[in-house]
Amino acid sequence: MSALPWQHPASIDFCLTGRHPPGECSQNSRAKTASQRKQRATMLKTRFTELVGVEHPIVQGGMQWVGRAELVAAVANAGALGFITALTQPTPEDLKKEIARCRDLTDKPFGVNLTILPAIKPPPYAEYRAAIIESGIKVVETAGNKPQEHVDEFRKHGVKVVHKCTSVRHALSAERMGADAISIDGFECAGHPGEDDTPGLILIPAAANKVKIPMIASGGFADARGLVAALALGAEGINMGTRFMATKESPIHQSIKEKIVANDERETELIFRTMRNTSRVAKNAISTKVVAMEKEGAKFEDIRELVAGARGKMVYATGDSDEGIWSAGQVQGLIQDIPTCAELVSRIVREAEAIIRSRLEGMIAQPKAQAAE
Repeated sequence: MSALPWQHPASIDFCLTGRHPPGECSQNSRAKTASQRKQRATMLKTRFTELVGVEHPIVQGGMQWVGRAELVAAVANAGALGFITALTQPTPEDLKKEIARCRDLTDKPFGVNLTILPAIKPPPYAEYRAAIIESGIKVVETAGNKPQEHVDEFRKHGVKVVHKCTSVRHALSAERMGADAISIDGFECAGHPGEDDTPGLILIPAAANKVKIPMIASGGFADARGLVAALALGAEGINMGTRFMATKESPIHQSIKEKIVANDERETELIFRTMRNTSRVAKNAISTKVVAMEKEGAKFEDIRELVAGARGKMVYATGDSDEGIWSAGQVQGLIQDIPTCAELVSRIVREAEAIIRSRLEGMIAQPKAQAAE
């Protein structure tokens, strides 16, 4: 595949100070000091990076069966923010052990995701919350039903709360509840995109117009172009799920990673539409059957066995992509490799800097009189 305009080596060699055009500093590249290299690595500083204490405005959000210590630690070591998924762990005590395991793998900041969803037999949320607090976690990603009780308790113990939501009204509600940051989730996302069907290109700036606390953008992000676009739209970083699934440290079967790379942007389906609990999942034999059954009037009881979480978990263990329902976003169409988390994060930041410094800045035309001077 040929290099994109901002991926050309000449365009990536830009002056760290921004006072010289691309290429002018090439002859001095070998003389760069360690402090300059550090400055380059931490250039994209936003209110979000300052809030949570990470180097780069990139987040690996919670993902059921995927957000485990080995992935989260790799993300953290790359300078981004990773979240362990609390409910992937069978008990609160197991969550404590997973947090400890992650600490053995990194000394960088990381967080925990706690998703609150309605259930016939809900998990012991208060006990999971206590495990997070007692383990000394300083940032939590919440999602799902109104998190007021959890926000209050987390903030009482100095834990920053990033609440994920799919609409401007829910973002404003979370802000009023006391959330420290918002993760705004566009319709392109994997998992639950809400029922408004608003894509990120509209949702992100609409939320940025009204939300005052730091906000990151989620749904459809995989590369530097997405990061720069999100920043331009008013976000202070990006959240990636499907993209981090296709990394070397991701704890899922290699065949599923390769399936994500092979898929294009059309390989997802929306299930539970008729139940107003929409979920975007990877397209496979089971998701297609579920959609067909819903069109024929099926109720949840009719499809319960097909969509069971245990079957989805087995997909990641066995590599059989048709074994159950598993989440993936339309962003599959932008994923072309399986790098390490360090390679992925550094590439996104490096190319984002190049887009900003070289491609976008080069589009600003100077008045002729000024150019002549």
